[in-house]
Amino acid sequence: MTAAVYAVGTMDTKGEELAYVKECLRSVGIEVKMVDVGTQLSPTITPDITRDEVTAESGLVSQHSDRGQAVAAMGFALQEFLATQCAAGRVSGVIGIGGSGGTSIVTRAMRALPIGLPKVMVSTVASGNTAPYVDCSDITMMYSVVDVAGLNVVSRKILANAAHAISGMVQSATTSFDAGPTVGMTMFGVTTPCVTDVRQRMEQCGVDCLVFHATGTGGRAMERLVENGMIQGVLDVTTTEVADEVVGGVFAAGPKRFDAIIEKRIPYVVSLGALDMVNFGSQETVPTQFRDRRLHVHNEQVTLMRTTVEENRKIARWMAAKFIHATAPLILAIPEQGLSMLDSPGQPFYDPQADAALFEELETRLEPNPNCRIVRLPHHINDTRFCEQLVELYAGLGAESEAAAASGVF
Repeated sequence: MTAAVYAVGTMDTKGEELAYVKECLRSVGIEVKMVDVGTQLSPTITPDITRDEVTAESGLVSQHSDRGQAVAAMGFALQEFLATQCAAGRVSGVIGIGGSGGTSIVTRAMRALPIGLPKVMVSTVASGNTAPYVDCSDITMMYSVVDVAGLNVVSRKILANAAHAISGMVQSATTSFDAGPTVGMTMFGVTTPCVTDVRQRMEQCGVDCLVFHATGTGGRAMERLVENGMIQGVLDVTTTEVADEVVGGVFAAGPKRFDAIIEKRIPYVVSLGALDMVNFGSQETVPTQFRDRRLHVHNEQVTLMRTTVEENRKIARWMAAKFIHATAPLILAIPEQGLSMLDSPGQPFYDPQADAALFEELETRLEPNPNCRIVRLPHHINDTRFCEQLVELYAGLGAESEAAAASGVF
């Protein structure tokens, strides 16, 4: 069976355009299946896969009198359908075209597909805020420039470009890359020296390090790869996303942060990088209730706020509520001399009392679980010695996990 590119669109309004995408792909030897996800009228061109076949996978009926409900139902149905097709090895890539409704349908399904599978979405909304459509997936968004409403001198060129883009992705997808054990790591600008040092040490030992920017989507992306089995261990150096989740910053990773790592029971060393700060946008966007706090303008787009003693206690309680459920060894490495570049003597966020509240609350809350080992290190997070010890802690934990697995403990 030959895998095909699934070209997806609402073929009651985008049939001609989707057929053109199929023609472009077939002209370069790519197998294509047109998938109809229309929800109202009959398709203008006969699809290879009908909307009824799509909805049969989930048992949902796509016909709704309310367009919003129909779009939501079709998005879920397509997600289930493509997941099944992909698991069966029938999908080499997915290309979608659409306006806001079609984009919502197609990208919902794309987000559920494996990282690395080619995904291209030609959309009228691709020049705006694409976060709701892309989230932490690897969807390539292409702005349609003109509406996806007929073929013309502009739309033909855009759609052809998109078709040839995904054909290139698909044709190169057979390239294999040799990699050693894979470890996820989290980094922020203010913890870069630490993560860079640790990464280089790990790579010298043959470990493939995947570094994620801890901006909300970074944490979620890392945990999705953990769920998919593409990451076998985590060095969670920079957990600043929790500060934003608890206090109300813009880089929160959501309420499920840490869950996938704990559930997978993989080697896990976690630290407290950049928990001395909450992140906001430009200075004028800082909420009114925080305007008189200790603020630091990182750049024109990012303003940082120092966390307080009470906020750090809340952050510790939030983290501990996750870690306390660990059923495999977890190490919490505490850098006693500071959590970021800004948290050291002479720097704007230096506050030993606030840091101490974070450390002490974590120790108190995690004490009942013997799987949670806390290691206090008398170093700043970016000190070379702290980096060395992080690697040593992870190496010891990895060896411990291998021995436990070999003995059948887990």
